[in-house]
Amino acid sequence: MDGMKVAKRRKITDKSVPNALAQLPEFAEDSQMYQSLLEMEKKLDWTMNRKKVEVQDALGRNPTTVRTLRLFLSHTVSGQLWQTGEAGAEGVNFETGQGIPAWSLKVEGRLLELPNQRARDRVPPRKFSTLIKRMIVELDRDPTLYPDGNVVEWPRGPTVQQPLDGFTIRRTGDQPTKVRLIIYLEQTPEQYKVAADLGNILGIKEESRVGIIQAMWNYIKINGLQDKTDRRRIRADDYLRPVFGGEGIMFHQLPELVNRYLMPPDPVVIHYSINPAQAPLERPSAWDIEVKMEDTSLKNRIMVTVQSSKDSMSDLTKLDDEIALLSQSLHNSHTKRQFLQSFARDPANFIQMWLASQSRDLESVLGSGPSEGATIRAEELRRSDFFRLPWVEEAVAVHEGLRLASRGMQ
Repeated sequence: MDGMKVAKRRKITDKSVPNALAQLPEFAEDSQMYQSLLEMEKKLDWTMNRKKVEVQDALGRNPTTVRTLRLFLSHTVSGQLWQTGEAGAEGVNFETGQGIPAWSLKVEGRLLELPNQRARDRVPPRKFSTLIKRMIVELDRDPTLYPDGNVVEWPRGPTVQQPLDGFTIRRTGDQPTKVRLIIYLEQTPEQYKVAADLGNILGIKEESRVGIIQAMWNYIKINGLQDKTDRRRIRADDYLRPVFGGEGIMFHQLPELVNRYLMPPDPVVIHYSINPAQAPLERPSAWDIEVKMEDTSLKNRIMVTVQSSKDSMSDLTKLDDEIALLSQSLHNSHTKRQFLQSFARDPANFIQMWLASQSRDLESVLGSGPSEGATIRAEELRRSDFFRLPWVEEAVAVHEGLRLASRGMQ
């Protein structure tokens, strides 16, 4: 029917062995082994659930790591006097720029690979431009002689830009030039410089906002500054009194207080010299910079573990269902066994007790009230229609079968 809903099948969850069966000598050893397996399964399920929560928590917090960014600086020169000779000035073309003394500065960077990393855990390295927020190149040159710009800036725009492995700056000139490279790193989580007033107390100079608040809370717990009466209040000691601006603050005011002492981190500053009158070095100069970033390798391994865990849990669920069905079958078999054993020991008494039980059940169904199985409603028995009900034939057949079985055993 359209209006009827399909009844949901009840899932069997009981996997225990009947106590009466477990106490039998012939089944005691096997029952004890099975019970030990059930206890071990409970402990294993608890451990797996705890680990699952830890993994989910780790994924939510985005695991981070410290990687090494290796920065390379190099330059090339062209059209210099030592390259063209005395006759070089004759071949200068001011319209095309050919033959004009010039130099090019190249800034490149790449992440160093982790040691002892498995090949399957390696991920494509990030481009250099994705690791910096902003880069400024300052050239120490006379602006009257070189008006083409002594400051070059690369800011990351709000729109998606093509990732780059490096940048190249080309300028004309044959005079020695000092280069000052200022780099603002893109770090995850975002780092902040802590003002000296608070940084000297906590012993940190640069950290994430969450890390600074955690360090503040650890200092409060170690020094017992949480008020014993009102746990929401934080008392100030001699060091924190200037920071708090009083004798104490409320617990929920800690993040706002910490934010007052956070500043943008100091950029990475690198100095480099270019002398066009000399041949450039064959190898570029290199600097190693530590960058905090998301640990994609660990995250991928965790995701693989979670995915395999889902598949394993599906298989375990199927096995649990099979065990529950077998356990239910064992319960049914045990009930049948007790039924047949009782019948075999005393067939006549068993049939009398069974008929009495059926009579009580029948009276309960008919609503005639308790009668201890001795009588059924007299009025119903007097009516011939009573013995033509659908259940009568089935009851007679069962009774006849039990009678024949009893005679055969005698």
